[in-house]
Amino acid sequence: MTTTENPVLPVARTCPFAPPEQYTRMRENQAVTRVSIPDGKHAWVVTRHEDARRVLNDRRFSSDRSKDGFPSLVAGGNVFRKNQEPSLISMDAPEHGAARKSVLGEFTVKRVDALRPRIQEIVDGLIDDILARDGEIDLVEMLSLPVPSLVICELLGVPYEDHDFFQENTKQLIRRDTEQEDRRNAFEQLRTYLSDLVTAKEADPGDDLLGRQIVKLRAEGTYRHAALVSMSFLLLLAGHETTANMISLGTVALLENPNQLAKIQADPGRTLPAIEEMLRYFTIVDTATSRVATEDLEVGGTTIPAGDGVIVLGYTANWDPDVFTSPEQLDFERGARHHVAFGFGPHQCLGQNLARAELQIVFDTLFRRIPTLKLAKPVDDLAFKVDASVYGLYELPVTR
Repeated sequence: MTTTENPVLPVARTCPFAPPEQYTRMRENQAVTRVSIPDGKHAWVVTRHEDARRVLNDRRFSSDRSKDGFPSLVAGGNVFRKNQEPSLISMDAPEHGAARKSVLGEFTVKRVDALRPRIQEIVDGLIDDILARDGEIDLVEMLSLPVPSLVICELLGVPYEDHDFFQENTKQLIRRDTEQEDRRNAFEQLRTYLSDLVTAKEADPGDDLLGRQIVKLRAEGTYRHAALVSMSFLLLLAGHETTANMISLGTVALLENPNQLAKIQADPGRTLPAIEEMLRYFTIVDTATSRVATEDLEVGGTTIPAGDGVIVLGYTANWDPDVFTSPEQLDFERGARHHVAFGFGPHQCLGQNLARAELQIVFDTLFRRIPTLKLAKPVDDLAFKVDASVYGLYELPVTR
């Protein structure tokens, strides 16, 4: 049972470039806070960097979203996961290790480096289209969303001509105010679409990630249709939505910090460190790293009972002043590789190498080819995704 004293999560961002004040107060007041969540239950929120890494690296905190105590920050959000084949983010050891190992080779640094020429070709083609247009354009529509969508579609073997379908359904899933029935419909439509796609590839595996998985797992005798559908669901959604939002937010950050942008333009070797700082600074998926305690466990001086949900607030962890000096400052010289924007531990983001490569190629190319790019609206007038579980921008109007 919840009490009125418990803070209520989630809390929308009111400042485009800072965590909600309530999150900051929780971190300052105590390491672990009991909160109320939309399903009427309670959970525990971990806000400090050291504790966040400890929880995410401790397998006694389960990632199994089918458990009753697993916290959802969307009312009824766990309903759709019942009786569904778990994806990587919902698995615990030992199943998680085997499933992750099966696909990990698709996202190594070496594999991503091999994809760089194609990513560059995609980015150049989209910027050609931008340069062919006069006046104001929406960078989300013309660059931020198409780049990761095209890349993940080609990698998985998903027809890009279906991008409007999966982007619209993804939008329904990540908006916190989506009606439950609409959320269910979006979920089921995507699952059906991907199940049909996997069925087609079972008959004729191509040279793409899904086709290679079918061939490999069949040879090992471990192939299961439902498991590949769940994996494709996760990779398709996470593979385009998160990177698209970081492209948009990063572009705004660079345009609002022209001195730091000038350093990157003069020395592209500074781009990757800048990306790490932007990942820390924005932490766009700030409440996705949730867990449920499998036994009574102590965190930050608080005992979390077995069966209780735990929410790791990556945003406050990445703004922990004990770890990041003056965290409110966007400092490209910081060296912020120890952030938890990609999570931490065994469930750390599978596609982080690909995301870094896409961001690096976009920023280096965009500001080299369009050095006069500027915002068409003041930052405070931009349409930020304050109502979504993945932070970003719905539109980014720019001129050149």
